[in-house]
Amino acid sequence: MLLIYTHKITPRFSFVMKQLFTRVLGIEIGFTTTVEDFIKHTGPKITYTKQPLQNEFFIRSNDLLFEQGINDIQVSMGDWDGVPCFFSTGERSNIPFDIFSASFYLLSRYEEYLPHVKDLHGRFPPKESLAYKYNFLRSPVVDLWAFKLLNALLQKFPDMVYAKRAYKYTSVIDVTTSHCYAYRGFVRGMAGFLLDLFTLKLRRVSQRVGVWLDPKRDPYDNFSELIGFHKKHKANSMFFFQFADYSTYDKNVSPNSNRFKFLIKSIADYSAVSLAASYGSFSDIEMLRKEKKRLSTVINRPVNFSRMRYNRVDVPETYRNLVDAEFTDDYTMGYTHEIGFRAGTCTPFHFYDINLEIQQPIRVHPFAIHDYALVHHTNEAVILEEVATLYKEVKKVNGTFVTIFSNELLGGSHKVNWMLLYQKMIEKYNV
Repeated sequence: MLLIYTHKITPRFSFVMKQLFTRVLGIEIGFTTTVEDFIKHTGPKITYTKQPLQNEFFIRSNDLLFEQGINDIQVSMGDWDGVPCFFSTGERSNIPFDIFSASFYLLSRYEEYLPHVKDLHGRFPPKESLAYKYNFLRSPVVDLWAFKLLNALLQKFPDMVYAKRAYKYTSVIDVTTSHCYAYRGFVRGMAGFLLDLFTLKLRRVSQRVGVWLDPKRDPYDNFSELIGFHKKHKANSMFFFQFADYSTYDKNVSPNSNRFKFLIKSIADYSAVSLAASYGSFSDIEMLRKEKKRLSTVINRPVNFSRMRYNRVDVPETYRNLVDAEFTDDYTMGYTHEIGFRAGTCTPFHFYDINLEIQQPIRVHPFAIHDYALVHHTNEAVILEEVATLYKEVKKVNGTFVTIFSNELLGGSHKVNWMLLYQKMIEKYNV
């Protein structure tokens, strides 16, 4: 067991220590504030405070883990053997920065509590983030720091026991529009037909008529192909279905459609199915509960996982609402229009609520890529190179590589054949 001495054990301290040592590195840990117990310990040990006790492994602490609430922190960037870091510690520390405070800053999304201007959909803009400003958004720095710390500890404690973890890939399919033309009802279907006709979108008119004659020809209905491909390559996949009433931002097939329900039930036989929460449920917990219950009734099993429409996350309110609605896991932590690691990690973590100073009982699964961040590219090779860059970063630390693609993009008509590109990506990165 690795024993960690500190002058005060706080909820922040416990949260970050368990995340880095237990979940990332697989090291059994214990805490103590008693000097005598620390000195008597014969195994590996770390002092995390302002001054070392003896000649032990020492990391000089910043004040962040021992404070409460939000303060206007001045961050000065440094470098640890080529990896960006911050909260420098001075010469006496065995590593040049406070890895635990820096990790907490990123994992808790501390900067998202600070004053900032939200975008049109109430989201934290990626350009406001420390990672974007200092060009480390595409590196899971928390995991990189953890493994560099592990190497430093093994030099001092070569017999220290730790568990090696395995790389994982998860493909998330976002289904906020299951069909382009089919199953939308007579009124919506005819209105769309007339609009396409009067705006001379003749290709859509032709497609629409073809789908009316044979619904299986709907361009967004690529679910059988996706499931077959996931099965062939044994890829871990999840389908998030929107199951909401029609609104300005939510235009999926009606949740009352029996054919839509049958589609969801059939996919649930082969893959995990969870809720893509509607735009309105972002600020309406009763609506969120209603959508969750509706979907659960269709698949006859609990719905525990969530994704918010347009990746709308407003910390801490969004996660409090998800906890109140009894979700256990969320897949919204990432940016829509920027690839990379919003929370600085490729490892699932529990959400820490700074205002309440508690770890909330919901696990956050950060994603690295949302397809909207790639659509501005028209060259397949460039897109695959972008994806490869992140894959290599995750592979370095044997983390979890999560990508978000929509059936809508994969089935749409674009300069890039997105379905073919997606299949190539699965073949390459599901290993």
